[in-house]
Amino acid sequence: MRISMGFEQRQQQVQKLAPRMIQSMEILQLPLLALQERVEQEMNENPLLEVQDDDPQLPDDPEETYENPDAPTESERELVVDNDHDNQDDFERLLNMKNELPNTFDEPFRKSSNQMQEEGDRRHDLMANAEAHPESLNDFLLHQLAELDIDTDVELMAERIISTLDARDGGYLRTPLSDLLPSNHTPEDLELAKRALAVVQSLEPTGIAARDLSECLLLQLSDKDPYYEEMKTLITGHLEDIAGNRLPAIQRKTGYSLDKIQKVKDELHSLNPKPGAAFMETYVPTVTPDVIVEQDDEGQYKVRLDDDRVPTLFISEYYRQRLQDPSATTEEREYIKQKINGAQWLIDSIEQRRSTLTKVSQAIVDHQKAFLDLGPEAIEPLKMQQIADRVGVHVTTVSRAVDDKWIQTARGILPLKRFFVGGTQTEDGDDVAWDTIRIKLQEVIDNEDKSKPLSDEDIVKELKKHGMTVARRTVTKYRKKMGIPSSRQRRDWMLENK
Repeated sequence: MRISMGFEQRQQQVQKLAPRMIQSMEILQLPLLALQERVEQEMNENPLLEVQDDDPQLPDDPEETYENPDAPTESERELVVDNDHDNQDDFERLLNMKNELPNTFDEPFRKSSNQMQEEGDRRHDLMANAEAHPESLNDFLLHQLAELDIDTDVELMAERIISTLDARDGGYLRTPLSDLLPSNHTPEDLELAKRALAVVQSLEPTGIAARDLSECLLLQLSDKDPYYEEMKTLITGHLEDIAGNRLPAIQRKTGYSLDKIQKVKDELHSLNPKPGAAFMETYVPTVTPDVIVEQDDEGQYKVRLDDDRVPTLFISEYYRQRLQDPSATTEEREYIKQKINGAQWLIDSIEQRRSTLTKVSQAIVDHQKAFLDLGPEAIEPLKMQQIADRVGVHVTTVSRAVDDKWIQTARGILPLKRFFVGGTQTEDGDDVAWDTIRIKLQEVIDNEDKSKPLSDEDIVKELKKHGMTVARRTVTKYRKKMGIPSSRQRRDWMLENK
């Protein structure tokens, strides 16, 4: 094989995504609150951006056109994403291109003293109005522990045990006591750890620091409880049978009647298998609708963007005039041109977002009119490609337009993605959404004979009676996702003996 070294000239065509395209896509994907933050950030970084009620550059005659000599050229404007072009290649390469593109506008902006004061006031208000941090499970236990009159060494060990408990795990003690002691610990050290564990387990919530489910439930029992002995028996030896609803098996092993077993089972269900979970911090995001849908006098649904809180931006007239001033230096002119270009890009991107989101939302609402009229059971199958074809944009545009966006309807505030659902065909060839099938599945199970619950195969047959042809594995999958137990677990043994 011959190896040679040399220069070779090769011509290759490479597509690169324009910065204008990237910014347009980023702005389109932002939800309302994030867009407000982005606008505020851009205004801090670009002194040429101003917020005005009316654009001073607009002529009195609406038919008169205004020509801005510093606006982007026509060739530059062709790079803006619009609804008349399918920019498939650019969209697919968007994420890969972000790291290749330099930051075009990196000019520092020095805030004025007034702006710094206003920002400080806003932060102070946020801190003053912030909700108090909820008490954690560990803090709650430590506060109780501090009130007890116990030996110092036991208290220190109890604190170590408490530090290992996690509310997300229900407050169980997953670490062996020996692992909390030095490697050369003595039997006396282990005995002290057991005493400390008993102290922790005596605290509220009852059942905390248990090492398994059985111990957790036993800690919650009281000798004053009805069926106290029977509950202890079922917890220590028959938890799996209870979970599988195998009541006859428990009857054979214990000699208890089915009626007693059912009552004991009901009592056990009142116990908390995860006592520490109540201290989990739950994050509830603030939902602000980007789109509002309203019904007109003719019964038609119309959408409008709820973006009044996004300020209308204009380019400063002072800097426009300064650009034409003969006294301006070359560096100053170049700086102003860059900032004008950046400001124009932002203004165009926000307007493009408004137009695209309105058209996409209206197309979604038009398709799902039955959902708005009748409710979730009437939702129709819908794919993003269908909306893209109807609006005349790339499917990636639709994906970014609906991402993390919410719509306010008469049926509540819903994510726009909620309206995109898969489906199947009935025997008549009609499309049926999976949501509709799940609703019907729940209805079939609610109306079944609990003494002889329907198997998944029986549910398939029942759905077919309603014109819905669904595979058994599909029924099983959705039944589990909906948290519906199997037919054996749904069986009510008491009804069978009546």
